[in-house]
Amino acid sequence: MNQQTSQGPGPEQIAAEAFLALQVPSRLTLAGLIGIVAALRRRRIEIEATAILNGTSVCGLWLSTDTREIILHAVTDSELHRQQFILHELGHMILRHDELGVSSDYAGSLFPNLDGELVSRALARSSFVDDLEAAAETLADLLAGAIRDSTMEPRSFEQVFG
Repeated sequence: MNQQTSQGPGPEQIAAEAFLALQVPSRLTLAGLIGIVAALRRRRIEIEATAILNGTSVCGLWLSTDTREIILHAVTDSELHRQQFILHELGHMILRHDELGVSSDYAGSLFPNLDGELVSRALARSSFVDDLEAAAETLADLLAGAIRDSTMEPRSFEQVFG
């Protein structure tokens, strides 16, 4: 049964609808998904690991400019963790969470050395329990499943036996 509050759909439903709207191909890779989201956002996507996030409660951070999307993520030896960090931030992009947030004037006063608009977009996400975070994480899980399912054994079987 699909639950919906008087405030609108929950994070799971929002994520599921966004996933379906993407119409991802049956053979999806992380690189392919990045290309899809870059086209959707009409900006190139840059991804960089940064030790500055290690040891903090923030595993990834997304900054959006007029010309590019920047994903910063904690340094990790686990490719699976790296992928999940990136997928979570891509989830925010797909869900257009940059269009919701604190004012750039207020954000600029918090971090005077950084562009207020960039900071406001980053600060729009306050904690993991927040609905925006839950929707982005749920969408990341759906995307991870699509990537995982597209690289399963049947494809290898088909390659061997045609």
